[in-house]
Amino acid sequence: MNHGISVLFRAIPLLMGAVSAALGGYVLAHSTGPSARVAGLVLVFLAAVCLCLFATAATIVRQLIGRFTALDRFGYPAFGFAVAGAAIGYGVCLLTESRRPPDFVAGSAVLGIGLVCVCVSSVAAVSTRFALISENAALPEGSPPRSPAPFRPFAARTLVAVPVLATVVAAAWATVLLANGGGGDEAGRFTAGHVVVDLAIVCTCLVGLVVSLLRQIQNTYSRRDRIWWPVVAGTLGAMDITGGLVVVALDPRPTQLATGYVQIGLGLIAWTVLGKLLLLALVWRRDAPSADRIPLIPIGTALVCLFMSAFLFESADPDVIVAAGVLVGLGGVCFALFSLSSILESGTGGRD
Repeated sequence: MNHGISVLFRAIPLLMGAVSAALGGYVLAHSTGPSARVAGLVLVFLAAVCLCLFATAATIVRQLIGRFTALDRFGYPAFGFAVAGAAIGYGVCLLTESRRPPDFVAGSAVLGIGLVCVCVSSVAAVSTRFALISENAALPEGSPPRSPAPFRPFAARTLVAVPVLATVVAAAWATVLLANGGGGDEAGRFTAGHVVVDLAIVCTCLVGLVVSLLRQIQNTYSRRDRIWWPVVAGTLGAMDITGGLVVVALDPRPTQLATGYVQIGLGLIAWTVLGKLLLLALVWRRDAPSADRIPLIPIGTALVCLFMSAFLFESADPDVIVAAGVLVGLGGVCFALFSLSSILESGTGGRD
């Protein structure tokens, strides 16, 4: 990877974040009604996910170009966790101080997005030893774990526990909402509950990415890891998309239609994370001629999100237009993940 390409891969998440934040700000400033406020806030905070992806991309890229410093080792993950903390804090504030019904849905969604940011930042934290993956992959099958371990036992457990805790919190809040608790009206609980469930699924897929990276860095990656995590991510993404299609097909109410389309978009993000897991599994101690095609997955998911968005913008219903706006942001996240896919492919020796 040369310096020019490295700058491009770091710029893509920032550009996608800027697009999402700008669209969200435009919606908040120029559109009226509760649906517009929800869409605007969600779009603004989807930019936070892109910022965390930038931190992850920069952490890996600076190792690949030989410019990784001690400040980078702590600075980029800390930046990601700070962004995650801001998103979680704002989501909690919306939930606890809200006097407007749409803020209940927006607060739940922003809280879930903040938890996704925690998981992405955990990927950045574990990637501070990314350069060891190619060294370990060159070792023979069955070689012992690295000694001394790149991460101390407590640090390794913490790196996994943090995203797992974020996933549990998201799943717990979704359960409360779907059980008709937590406040808000019935339609708000339906929308918020399904969206947060899907965000918890994205968190679960990111847990798999953290574990896979950690075990390849520690040289403890097993055949079970190679199969288990891609299957989990693929299955959960399919559940997301199928659930969204069922809602769209069976419930004609505009609010529920919007929820179904957002579910489909979040399922596509889960499949985008699946691409990273497949890449790590394919190139680990084997030739993988098809590995250079893996970055096409996020391009495809981004295009699907944007095509769905263009279709939904033709609707006259404001609730459906909410889904159209959110899908633009989700497409941006998918394309930001394209840069991470390309970086992983370059850094793990996926090219022939």
